[in-house]
Amino acid sequence: MNKLHVSIVGGSGYTGSELLRLLVNHPHIEIDQITSRQDDGKNVTEIFPFLPKKITNKFIHPDNATFDQSELIFFATPNGIAMNFAEKLISKGKKIIDLAADFRIKNIQLWEQWYGMKHACPKLVEMAVYGLSELNKNEIKNAKIIANPGCYPTAIQLALYPLINKKIINEQTIIIDAKSGISGAGKKIDDNLLMAEAYDNFNAYSVQGHRHEPEIEENLKEITKRKNIKALFIPHLLPMVRGIYATIYVDLIEDLGETELDLIFSTTYDQSIFVDYMGINKIPKTKMVRGSNQCKISIFKRDKKLIVLSTIDNLVKGAAGQAIQNMNIMFDYQEDAGLNLLPLAP
Repeated sequence: MNKLHVSIVGGSGYTGSELLRLLVNHPHIEIDQITSRQDDGKNVTEIFPFLPKKITNKFIHPDNATFDQSELIFFATPNGIAMNFAEKLISKGKKIIDLAADFRIKNIQLWEQWYGMKHACPKLVEMAVYGLSELNKNEIKNAKIIANPGCYPTAIQLALYPLINKKIINEQTIIIDAKSGISGAGKKIDDNLLMAEAYDNFNAYSVQGHRHEPEIEENLKEITKRKNIKALFIPHLLPMVRGIYATIYVDLIEDLGETELDLIFSTTYDQSIFVDYMGINKIPKTKMVRGSNQCKISIFKRDKKLIVLSTIDNLVKGAAGQAIQNMNIMFDYQEDAGLNLLPLAP
């Protein structure tokens, strides 16, 4: 079988390096070009010595990248980059998976409000497919542009979808208390991300509103065809490198029993390779998913309230792993190709 040629724009950040780590062992992939402004001309293995020496690529400046041989281009870049390349690449017959937020929100005015910039290609946003792999497979198969979901939204939407889809909760009173490891902020200089600041510390941020809130609401509305979803989302920074942990509080419309609730989740994800519904009264832990493409979900019932717990690795299922899962779906590979990763333990 001929290998699929792919390139990575933004290969020197955390999601870019994670893409490289995972793609190296993918049975159907040939990596062509890997771009980096800061590491232009350097051997990839010089910057990432954890990669095997069979990787002989050098980083190239994005202005010098042609992508001529590539059928698919991953963008592991900051927000606002992929949209400037998209029209030209699509016109050349290339496919795109954007790991940033350029195509995640269909409402352009809302996107520009939250991201503070003018969108460069609003016409392409409509054709982009939201890449929540488990819930959008049919659309992903035929997509030219995939908007890879954010890390928080992945864990949260997988947890909420079974409840909203079955119309059994008050969709206006959803409360999401979520935490992320430091790598979720990306590879950048920021006082709050320094070890001396983040270690032995814990805090909320973006309490007055976070850009993932409209992403969560808009895409849950689209997937479930429900129009009045409202979620209060408060993120927190954990003093650890990897991990997303979401604790979600919802009000049940009727006082359903544990057996019925358990069945709703188990039947939703019984065919899923990567979403592991653990059952009722189980505690998922970030170490259960660290380094893997898995999502662990469990539920607790207290009177007419339901607590849903969901955890993922933000760099894998929350970014690079889900991007590769989407690629596998797009190109009709086995869905877990290159993703048979056991969590790191201890």
